[in-house]
Amino acid sequence: MESQNIEYKKTWRDEYLKWICAFANTDGGKLYIGIDDNGAVCGVDDPHKLSEDIPNKIRNTMGLICTVNLLDKNGLKYFEIITEKYPFPVSYHGKYYKRTGSTMQEVSGVELDKMILAVQGRTWDSVPVPHITVDDLENDAIKLFRKKAKESGRLDDAALDVTNETLIQNLHITEGNYLTRACMLAFHPDPEKWVTGAYIKVAYFENDADILYQDEIHGPLILQVEKTMDLIYSKYMKALISYDDIYRKETFFFPRAAFRELLLNAVIHKDYLQTTPIQIRIYKDKIRLWNDGALPKEVPVEDLYKEHVSKPCNPNLANVFFKCGMIESWARGFNKIKRYCEEENAKLSVIDLSLGGVTARCFASEVYQALMNEHKEDDTKIDDMSPKMSDNEKTREKTREKTREKILALIRENNKITTHELAEALSLTDKGVEWQLKQLKDKKVIIRVGADKGGRWEIVQGAENE
Repeated sequence: MESQNIEYKKTWRDEYLKWICAFANTDGGKLYIGIDDNGAVCGVDDPHKLSEDIPNKIRNTMGLICTVNLLDKNGLKYFEIITEKYPFPVSYHGKYYKRTGSTMQEVSGVELDKMILAVQGRTWDSVPVPHITVDDLENDAIKLFRKKAKESGRLDDAALDVTNETLIQNLHITEGNYLTRACMLAFHPDPEKWVTGAYIKVAYFENDADILYQDEIHGPLILQVEKTMDLIYSKYMKALISYDDIYRKETFFFPRAAFRELLLNAVIHKDYLQTTPIQIRIYKDKIRLWNDGALPKEVPVEDLYKEHVSKPCNPNLANVFFKCGMIESWARGFNKIKRYCEEENAKLSVIDLSLGGVTARCFASEVYQALMNEHKEDDTKIDDMSPKMSDNEKTREKTREKTREKILALIRENNKITTHELAEALSLTDKGVEWQLKQLKDKKVIIRVGADKGGRWEIVQGAENE
């Protein structure tokens, strides 16, 4: 019976050299000449001539040496052509072929790139990138790596007290004098110069058709993750307020730590040969995180929350994130997501492959939905006070109020914080923060004490709660 490694042909045709090429590029296999589709031996004409022609044509067209056996069954002669898997890509007349199940397919474009890397035993992120050096890397990204690696204990002081160049070499993201794609993605300030789509898009949807506002996060992947998390949980997701006795509690509809694991999983496992960025759609009570990638064939989607093997699409990039403590090894990320959701009584995210990639869907918990109902009355009061405001204007005003709350929280932590530092923390422009600060000063919520440089902010007691 024909299979991934076996093919039957009744007679010899030169076009069957494509099948030999496909076997060499996949897992090897056997091509039988003189056997019909049902596996019955029917024999060949002039077997002695073919016994010379077939090996010569294989060698002359593809440079392969295959074992060609002339076999006999009940006086019927047939051939067994044994092809080994080759350690380099094999072409036939300039075209490449591979074996998929019991079929032969021509390979081109992105699939050809993947096949060539697979045949070489390499991964996409291990390929060197010319024209960049360690000096070209984003220093803030390397600083963040050092900080998190130290905090997590994944690297000790001796491993971290080295030059940037030595650190990069010790992470095994170089090849000779070149930096690899993994290094470029993790640390270069503009990875999109080499990899289209190496960024994250976030949008807030009022419904499936209407976008209220959106952002794009660019730069080194290590910083992209941090900026995206801060942006989503400060600007896009509304924390509902409740009180436990006298203690104020903020509740998000999906746990921050769980979503961080989902985002890291998308960044590390993305197929960067594709040109579409990671996309995050946020609604008032749900999130859809989409990544243009695929699960390993050994890990069906229904087994993600069960015990499964760890097989990252980009292992060198994954190692960078592991060494700085941002991800776990041993395929424990989804176990952590499950634990975080259980700790906060949140709904477990649903993973599916319905949109041509990997999609994670997160839904509001019952606790959050109950709080939403409690807050509806307050929202109605706001609407009654502003009857002429459109829905978009109301949403923008609520977003501004939330941003001002974040600014006040940052000032409480550091009353000497600068406008630029506020902008970076909130993923806003300096002008946007200046406008917010002016609103707070005009309302006598904050005052500036001292000069612009070296001065400090003071929150007027009682004003912030009016």
